[in-house]
Amino acid sequence: MSVPHLTTALTGPLLDLERKILAAQPEIEHWFRNQWQEHTPPFYGSVDLRNAGYKLAPVDMNLFPGGFNNLNPEFHPLAVQATMIALEGYCPDARRVLLIPENHTRNTFYLQNVAELAKILRQAGLVVRLGSMNPEITESTTLDLPDGGQLTLEPIVRMGKRVGIAGFDPCVVLLNNDLSAGIPAILQDIEQTLLPPLNAGWAVRRKTQHFTAYDKVVEKFAALVDIDPWVINPYFEHVDGLDFHSRAGEDKLAATVDTMIEKIRIKYEQHGINQVPFVIVKANAGTYGMGIMSVKSGEELLGLNRKQRNKMSVIKEGMEVHDVIVQEGVPTFEQINAAVAEPVVYMLDRFVIGGFYRVHTGRGIDENLNAPGAHFVPLAFASPLSTPDCDGSPDCEANRFYSYGVVARLALLAGSLELE
Repeated sequence: MSVPHLTTALTGPLLDLERKILAAQPEIEHWFRNQWQEHTPPFYGSVDLRNAGYKLAPVDMNLFPGGFNNLNPEFHPLAVQATMIALEGYCPDARRVLLIPENHTRNTFYLQNVAELAKILRQAGLVVRLGSMNPEITESTTLDLPDGGQLTLEPIVRMGKRVGIAGFDPCVVLLNNDLSAGIPAILQDIEQTLLPPLNAGWAVRRKTQHFTAYDKVVEKFAALVDIDPWVINPYFEHVDGLDFHSRAGEDKLAATVDTMIEKIRIKYEQHGINQVPFVIVKANAGTYGMGIMSVKSGEELLGLNRKQRNKMSVIKEGMEVHDVIVQEGVPTFEQINAAVAEPVVYMLDRFVIGGFYRVHTGRGIDENLNAPGAHFVPLAFASPLSTPDCDGSPDCEANRFYSYGVVARLALLAGSLELE
C-alpha cells in the first residue's frame, strides 16, 4: 500500500525540486520506513500544502482532520486498510470504538465528515458509537445529514477510569475534537487507548512547536535528497505577549514581520525569484482559518482598525489570542477553473489516503484560503497504480502528486516528534 495516484490542478513541466524527489524515490521510501520504526505516526492528520513553483511547503498540519467527506470515494479502501494497520499498532484486539466529534451539531458539513469517518472505522471491522461531550446532548439524539443519511449522538459517561456510553465500553477512544476549549475532565487519566493523545489538542499544542519539529525533519531529509531545505520549509518566528485590543506587543510583531520579509527577499534573490515577499500572521493554536492575516510589511500591523483587531484577537471557542506564529507566505500557483487552489493531503497512520483542493474564488494567490466561501474539489485518481510512474514523463500527474505525498509525510513525521 503506498501513495495513490492523484490528479493535480497543475500541468506543465515538473519543477527541479519534484524531479530530485522522484529521482531519489527508493532512498526516500527506505528513509521513511526507518523513521516509522523509530517514531509512531499520529493516528491521522491532514496537511495544507502550498506550491509556489519554486517552493512546495506545508503551511499547517491538523491532527484532528475534518473533511473526510471531501475525499474521493475511490480512496475508501485505502483508508480502511490504513485504519486496520494503525489499530494493530495501538490496540491489536480493538473491537469497539467511541468516536468523539466536535460539539457543534449545526455544521452539517462537519457532521457529514463524522459519518464518513465512522463508515471507515466500521468497514475496518469495528463497532462504532458516537459519544458527544456537548452538554446539550443529554440523551440519544439523531441528526439528519445533507446526503440523506443520519447520525446518532449519545452522551458520554465516565465509569471509574473508563469512558463510554451507557451499555457500551469501548477499547479505543478516537477524538475528532481538537480540544480548543481545553482538556475536559471526563477524558483525563482514562485507561483506554485515546487517539490522538490529549497533548495533541489545541489546549496544549502550538503551531510553532510543530514547525520547530518540522525544521529537524527537513534538515535530515534535505541532506538525503540534496536540496536547499528552504524549498520545502517556510521560515517562521514566534511572537507572544500580544494583546490585539490594547495593542500590546504590536511593535515587536511589526519588527518580526519586517525582519522576515528581508530574509525572504534575500532568498528570492539567491534563487532568482521575481515575487513580492509576504508573511502570514496567525494564532499559534487553533483552526478554522480564524485569527489570520496576510501582510507585506510590519507597518500594516501598526494601524489595525477595530474590525481587524477583533478578527485577530479571538479564535474558535472564543479563545483569546496572545501568541502568534509569523510564517513566510508561500503563494500558490495552482488554479482550478481560474480560482486559487491549495492541496490538502490526508493521511491515516503513515499512509497517504487521498486529499482535495481547497478552492476559493474570492481570494488571491497570497491569501489564506481556509475562509468562508471556500469549496472543495476532491483530488482524483490519475491512474489505478499506487507508486510513482518512474517511466512516465516527470510532469505526469502521478509524479507530481508523489512529491505532495512526500512533503505531507514529512509534516506527519514532525507531528509524531511533537507528540513524543
